[in-house]
Amino acid sequence: MDTLFLTNARFYTFNSALPTVERLVIEGGKITAAGSAREISSDSFPGSKVTNLGGMTVLPAFTDAHIHLLEYGLSLRRVACETATKTECIRRVCERVRETPSGKWVLGHGWNHNIWPDGAPDKKDLDSYSPENPVYLTHKSLHSAWSNSAALNAVGITRTTPDPQGGIIGRSPDGEPNGILNEGAMRLVENAIPRPNAIENEVSLSAAQAELHRFGIATVHDFDGWDCYESLAKLDAERKLKLRVVKNIPFPNLGQAIETGIKSGDGSEMLSFGWLKLFADGALGPQTAAMLAPYEGSNSTGMLLLNSEDIIETGQKAMSAGISLAIHAIGDRANREVLNGYAQLFENQLFGKTTLKPRIEHVQLIAPEDTPRLARLGVTASMQPIHAVSDRDIADRYWGNRCGNAYAWSSVLQTGAKLIFGSDAPVESPNPFWGLFAAVSRSSLGNEAPRAAWTPHQRISLNDALNAFITQPHLATRPGQKSGRLQAGYSADLVVLPNDLFTISMDEIASILPVATMVNGEWVYMPSLGIQ
Repeated sequence: MDTLFLTNARFYTFNSALPTVERLVIEGGKITAAGSAREISSDSFPGSKVTNLGGMTVLPAFTDAHIHLLEYGLSLRRVACETATKTECIRRVCERVRETPSGKWVLGHGWNHNIWPDGAPDKKDLDSYSPENPVYLTHKSLHSAWSNSAALNAVGITRTTPDPQGGIIGRSPDGEPNGILNEGAMRLVENAIPRPNAIENEVSLSAAQAELHRFGIATVHDFDGWDCYESLAKLDAERKLKLRVVKNIPFPNLGQAIETGIKSGDGSEMLSFGWLKLFADGALGPQTAAMLAPYEGSNSTGMLLLNSEDIIETGQKAMSAGISLAIHAIGDRANREVLNGYAQLFENQLFGKTTLKPRIEHVQLIAPEDTPRLARLGVTASMQPIHAVSDRDIADRYWGNRCGNAYAWSSVLQTGAKLIFGSDAPVESPNPFWGLFAAVSRSSLGNEAPRAAWTPHQRISLNDALNAFITQPHLATRPGQKSGRLQAGYSADLVVLPNDLFTISMDEIASILPVATMVNGEWVYMPSLGIQ
């Protein structure tokens, strides 16, 4: 591998002892020197490949600390259902149906009935356009789905089908299934959909990898199923994996992981094991997040899928085997139950049996009295700032005054807790610059009309937001891992930007796209050189 000499750029190192440098030297995938032009000369590295970066800005590459990697790759080929109206979503489905052989499944993702002026979806909306093709469209939250009659018939869901454990089959007033499936009821259909084969998975993962490189992302924490791990392992063995992937363990694979001796933190340089993933509740959109008090205008408090006793039982088994926990919790009741469970596991001295600190995924609404417990227990808050931008209207509608404690990044940081950021793609875009903008502004994004900041007291500084995307995710994984900084001895993972994030206006952050991305000393994205 060539020795690379990078010059004529402003390098932000994220090393407090030396915040900026003028030159980097990279050998064997590692940074071997970082300093000023006076300290580092290309003459000292004969034969090195000099790259003049033309005065641009360089940061350590980003991490997406919560992504569904295979699902994101697959979503790039599915019907894009994130539309302003139900009518437009149906039109897109119809186009795909016309292109699909009769009887074959049509899959889509991203619909959100909460923003549709033309009402909530129903199987009847799809039936006349797709009488022979089963249609299955996942909600933006991935916690509910919209199916047509052909899909329901394919799996035998009728008016006499009982709700499965942990799920609800949506029904019309007469008891007939209406095509909406919530939480565990989604599995009734998903289990019948032909899974992509290994080759299709590898193609989808490669497509996802290329998109993430385009956004300056070099590391991800993945929350997909075990088939994703198997395909990633193959890509890693073939040296085709150009992302650092921390692969989390699905609950159904816990026994297998323990039997084979898998522990959190184990693995190769590019593919390692993370946390056991559990679900304590559902999501805000379908009102299945577990609440301490009912949703506004409702008697419902959502769905609690795990209580503290469940968490203690599973935690004892997993942590004793060296596997830490990452638990999905969105509602304030779910977050309290998780913290109650973690507190008992902490007291039982089980935290010390794993190399990784436990975490909570999302932490979207947390009671003020529970927030300090994150820091006291050493629990990492894994949050997705872009959710605050997209969820603000439905959060106001369903949570009302409780929103002052929703997506509470500032409150979390003030307690001293560790905060890491991701996207939850394909629920949202993995673009970290959208996430940065959301974290520092809590304002409108993209083509949406400008709006005042939502609960502005929960905004955080650009530096804190960058740390949550760059340095903290690495500190949450392998102890002693040297990634997330531009300094000697660290992995050469970096992103080249056309603008300096610290000098442009806040409104410009969301529109930035990288010029180049490097992973492990290799340029994996640099369109000017034909690397896409």
